[in-house]
Amino acid sequence: MSPRWTGKCPNCNEWNTFVEEAPTPAKIARKSGGVASKIEPVALNDVNGSEDVRSKTGIAEFDRVLGGGLVAGSVVLLGGDPGIGKSTLMMQVALKLRDKVLLYVTGEESLKQIKLRAERLGTQSNSVLLLPETNLEIIADVIERGDPDIVVVDSIQTMFRPDLESAPGSVGQVREATALLTRIAKSKSIPLILIGHVTKEGILAGPRVIEHMVDTVLQFEGERHYSYRILRATKNRFGSTNEIGIFEMHDDGMHEVKNPSEVFLSERTYGASGATIVATLEGTRPILIEVQALVSSTSYGLPQRTATGFDLRRLQMLLAVLEKRVGLNLGTHDVFVNVAGGIRIDEPAADLGIASSIVSSLRDVPVDSQAVAIGEIGLGGEIRTIVHSEKRVQEAAKLGFKKIVVPKNNLKNLKNANGISIVGVETIAQAIKELVG
Repeated sequence: MSPRWTGKCPNCNEWNTFVEEAPTPAKIARKSGGVASKIEPVALNDVNGSEDVRSKTGIAEFDRVLGGGLVAGSVVLLGGDPGIGKSTLMMQVALKLRDKVLLYVTGEESLKQIKLRAERLGTQSNSVLLLPETNLEIIADVIERGDPDIVVVDSIQTMFRPDLESAPGSVGQVREATALLTRIAKSKSIPLILIGHVTKEGILAGPRVIEHMVDTVLQFEGERHYSYRILRATKNRFGSTNEIGIFEMHDDGMHEVKNPSEVFLSERTYGASGATIVATLEGTRPILIEVQALVSSTSYGLPQRTATGFDLRRLQMLLAVLEKRVGLNLGTHDVFVNVAGGIRIDEPAADLGIASSIVSSLRDVPVDSQAVAIGEIGLGGEIRTIVHSEKRVQEAAKLGFKKIVVPKNNLKNLKNANGISIVGVETIAQAIKELVG
C-alpha cells in the first residue's frame, strides 16, 4: 500500500505491481461492542475428516499430478508457455467427462475455434457447455443458474469485473476475478480450473497472491523443439507435489506416455563415448534417461561450461571434484552436458551418470551400454546414499539392463532383481572403473 503513485514495489522490487483502488466507505459503522455473529467455533475432534471425493478425469497422467482426480470445490491454476497445449489438454479433459456437465468459459477464442479443436481431437460430447464471455457478473450468473459439475476458465487474465476501472489482465482485475470465482467454487462445491498466462521468465503472470488463493498450481512445461510435455504440481493441498505427468504432442491432441523410460531411451546410441544411462526419480515414478557429455579442447582462454537440462553450478562442482579427486585435467577443455529428450534433472542422484559421461568423452571410451549409474557425489569424491534405490533397480531390470552401479551404503536394502547385477561403490574413482574401465 502506498499513498502516492509508485512504479516499483519497495518490497519485491517488481515494476507495475501496484494498482489504484478507491476506498469503499463502510455502510454500517462498527460499534464498540463488536460485531454479532451466528458462527460458532467448532472443536477439532468434531470436524468430519472423511476423505475428499475425487472425480476421475479419464486422463491418468493428469489425475496422477492432481493426486487422484479433481476434488469437489477445489481450485486448480494451470500455467504454461503460449502454445504449449494448455487449452488442448483442458478440451481433452472436457470431452472425457461424459457423465458430468462441464462449463467451458472462453475469453480468448471464439466458439468456432473451440469447435475446430474438438473436431481435431476426434471426439464430440453433449455435456460440454461453451460460454464465450469475459464479464464476471454474467459468468457468475450462468454458474448460479446452470449449476455445472466442473468449470474451466480460459484464461483468467481475460476476465474482468465491471465495477473495477482497471483493464482486464491488470493486477486488481486478476486478483478480484480469482477471488470471485474461488468463492463460487467453494460455496457450490464445484471443481474450478483456471488457465493462466506466464511471463517471459516462465512464472505465472499476475500477483503472487493468486497462487496462495488457489488449492493447486500446475505448470505445463516442454521445449518447443520436442514433442514431450511435462505436467508438474508446484502446490497441491490435496496431494503430493512430487508427481509428474508426461504427455506427447500429436495432431490429435496430447497422448499419455505410459512408460517414459522406453520413450527416452528409444533413440539412444550404442558404442559412442560420453553417454550414460541414469535412473532418476520424479515423485514416485522412476525414469531411465540418457545423459550426454562432450569434452573437447578449448579454443579460448576461458573454457566453456554449458549444461542443458542440468544445473550449471552443480556441473562446475562435479568438474572440480573430477580434477581434484580423480586427477583429470579439464581446465583446458570445453565441457557440454545434455539430458536427452528435453527433460530436466533436479536431483543429485544423477551426479554419477554426469561424471562418468564426462570421463568417457574425455578418454573417448564408451560407457558400458548395459549399465545404469545412480549416486550423489560429495566434495570428497565419495558416493553418497540415495533414496528409493529399490524402485530404480526394478525399473532398470524391467528394461533389460544387466548391471547397475549404486552407492555402497544402499546395498543392504537391495537384492538382485531379474538377474541384474548390483555393484556398490564408495568413491568416484571406483565408480568410473566399473562404468568406463
